[in-house]
Amino acid sequence: MPWTRVRLNAFGGPEELELDTLTDLPEPGQGEVRVRILVTSAAFTDVMIRKGMYPDVKDRPPFTPGYDMVGLVDASGPGATRFRPGERVADLTTIGAYAEYICLPEDRLTPVPEGVSDVDALGMILSALTPFQMLHRVAKMQAGQSLLIHGAGGAVGTAMLQLAKDAGIRAFGTDITAKHDLIRRLGATPIDADAPEEALRAAVGEGADCAFDPLGGESLSRSLHALKPGGMLVAFGFQNEVLGRGGSIPMDFVKLKLWDWLPNGHATAFYSIGAMRRKHPDWFREDLATLFEMLAEGRIAPVVAKVLPLSKVRQAHARVEAGDVAGKLVLRVSQP
Repeated sequence: MPWTRVRLNAFGGPEELELDTLTDLPEPGQGEVRVRILVTSAAFTDVMIRKGMYPDVKDRPPFTPGYDMVGLVDASGPGATRFRPGERVADLTTIGAYAEYICLPEDRLTPVPEGVSDVDALGMILSALTPFQMLHRVAKMQAGQSLLIHGAGGAVGTAMLQLAKDAGIRAFGTDITAKHDLIRRLGATPIDADAPEEALRAAVGEGADCAFDPLGGESLSRSLHALKPGGMLVAFGFQNEVLGRGGSIPMDFVKLKLWDWLPNGHATAFYSIGAMRRKHPDWFREDLATLFEMLAEGRIAPVVAKVLPLSKVRQAHARVEAGDVAGKLVLRVSQP
């Protein structure tokens, strides 16, 4: 049976992404199930992988990208008994989800509850789990505190603002002016994306209890100085270097370690969803299940910029890289 996937031919721009048709379906191995993928996404993490700049991916092209997915169990391999055909499941695949079919170990998969859409469920896996774990597993923030997040109008940022509001945390968010109304609707105070250090500090008043920075480079210093005494800086990306705006991934790690060690009254940490999952796989399952419950209860609702067919993967990557996407950009792979 013919099926389609996206092949990354070489590290580089969106033009390196190409649709590829195969004749035979992949067969699940021991303890695996084959999943027919319904939706995946185009996120900045996928851009980093496409450029060969994501530390957790050691594969070399050609391979199929795709960091997260929601799909239907299609077939079970030997010893796989947890799911029945037709059940909806979700996973953080890191690569491989830009395809109609994928085979995965069944113990990696999380059931998707009834009553939530494929697209909304997808919004929980990477874009909401990242801020949830940063808030509750890393920074351990409490009601009454305040936070600053850069890129507040993106997929992770909009989820962070909703989670902060749900937890009683005051939020400030930087982004381009076009996303300021969205940030306000989510209950946060918008700040210009390019606000200099002094303006950023003035905007947060006495300082934030925690700053979440996906930008890296010079932005880390801005974030550090926007904290109140005893505050925490959590870095979770390197957008500036990936986009050629300065910064160095190795130097960013060095700065974070140095600042955490110095007696400056601040703590620092770097968050990686992949590293956290490897260290605490039980947390991944627990936290994603919690987010699915919050979704079903209406406590969080993913901001979806657009749903595009998988054939528009180049266009989707170009938009994410341009930084003009408000919320999450979803790729529809197949219909339920």
